[in-house]
Amino acid sequence: MVSVEWNDKQPIYRQLRDRVVERIMDGSFAEGEAVPSVRQVAADFQINHLTVGKAYQELVDAGLLEKRRGLGMFVTDGARRALTTGEQERFLEEEVPAFAERVRVLGLDMGNVVKQLLDNGGGQ
Repeated sequence: MVSVEWNDKQPIYRQLRDRVVERIMDGSFAEGEAVPSVRQVAADFQINHLTVGKAYQELVDAGLLEKRRGLGMFVTDGARRALTTGEQERFLEEEVPAFAERVRVLGLDMGNVVKQLLDNGGGQ
């Protein structure tokens, strides 16, 4: 059994969907390969199979997973590229402005923050 800490700020199916997205992006779930079955995930995380099904269905609707009758769910070809592009856009549109605002509110010097990011491997 896998021990997981679920966040109360977001529904479990969305957190599960986000975990699958991360695994696709980092290559743990390779394109063309099967992802764990709904029943297996439900048992591993001790959550309702309908919750897992909802997370997987969102990924099917997004074109990241495909159902193969009698075989299960598989990562679609191009899923990683699509996710990376989408996540980069979301990061630049949502997270960078929020980060910049946080820097401003804390009264930090943006130049010093950038320098620290670069010193910590952010410039690779």
